[in-house]
Amino acid sequence: MSASRTARERVRAELTREIADIARRHLATDGAAGLSLRAVAREMGMVSSAIYRYFPSRDDLLTTLIVDGYNALGEAVEKADAACARDGYTGRWLAVCHTVRGWALAHPHEYALLYGSPVPGYRAPEDTIVPATRGIAVYGRILADAIAAGRLAPPAILPEPPAIIAPDAEAIRMIIPGASDDVITRAVTVWTGLFGMVSFELYGHFTNTIDHRAEFFEHNMTGLARLLGLPA
Repeated sequence: MSASRTARERVRAELTREIADIARRHLATDGAAGLSLRAVAREMGMVSSAIYRYFPSRDDLLTTLIVDGYNALGEAVEKADAACARDGYTGRWLAVCHTVRGWALAHPHEYALLYGSPVPGYRAPEDTIVPATRGIAVYGRILADAIAAGRLAPPAILPEPPAIIAPDAEAIRMIIPGASDDVITRAVTVWTGLFGMVSFELYGHFTNTIDHRAEFFEHNMTGLARLLGLPA
């Protein structure tokens, strides 16, 4: 590879990162639906036609932002889990919870792009699938580890899941090896409960209702751990 080609590729990578960084700032002011390649080009001092060499369409730019967001959150969750004792299953779960909440509060507009309302006219490509599953994979490992160690004991307070959902449970079992249909349905309830709590806080639904949000969050995530059957 020639030195000139290496330099060109480096410049292209730097400009691509700069475009994405500016686009992330535009999410805060215009939202994902209002994201405009022309507006990003103007801020960069670039003619609008030039930006299409880096991102052929708005959807390509959105995909990059989504992949970057999922990877950033996934990496944060992976690091949080790695810092915990492997047999501290509830501690690992709570570390994941606090990491998701902390990342969302620090990056509200990126969180909204990932978990907010769908962007009209945008259809996420397969490129987003693997990054989107990084955090889920950590959650699945925590539960699978607890199951393998015989440390998961769900309380008998829920009805048995209906037989009709067995195919759905089987698909999810790839993420949580060894889990029963009952554990899988609880796992889905708990995972969506985490993001529901984060979204309610982020989008202002706790305003004038819950003031001590960190403590409220900790309590509820601990309660969800008990619903799963993670050890106290």
